[in-house]
Amino acid sequence: MSQITASKITPFLWFESEAAEAAAMYCEIFENSRVTSSSAMSVTFEVSGQRIMALNGGPHYKLNPAFSLFVSVETQAELDRIWEALLAGGGKPTQCGWLVDRFGLSWQVIPTALPRLMSDPDPARAGRAVQAMMGMVKLDIAGLEKAANGE
Repeated sequence: MSQITASKITPFLWFESEAAEAAAMYCEIFENSRVTSSSAMSVTFEVSGQRIMALNGGPHYKLNPAFSLFVSVETQAELDRIWEALLAGGGKPTQCGWLVDRFGLSWQVIPTALPRLMSDPDPARAGRAVQAMMGMVKLDIAGLEKAANGE
């Protein structure tokens, strides 16, 4: 059996009727993003180089948190900017860095510091970082670091 290369795998999102509006918003938020094709039924776009297809499929199916897009950020300023932009117009924050945008798509906005802290060789330090994360909605890098340090 031949292997499928990663470039042939594209997330496909089902929206009721707002695929183009969602694609435009995502392309505005993230650098190196663009709509590559569009029709009345669908839109194909790239978000930070990741190809995504979206369909105006009607009310039959709804997006849910079983599928999310994971955004890795370096700084608190970047995290805050993306978080607020994805919540604009009616999105809802959930917990542990997760939110649902106004179109129903779930996102995880996660600082690169979190996996580093969670995999710390000191289990107590890693545990404190996890406990801090569990108590947060939007993640706070300084708060995660302080918790890991036992402060």
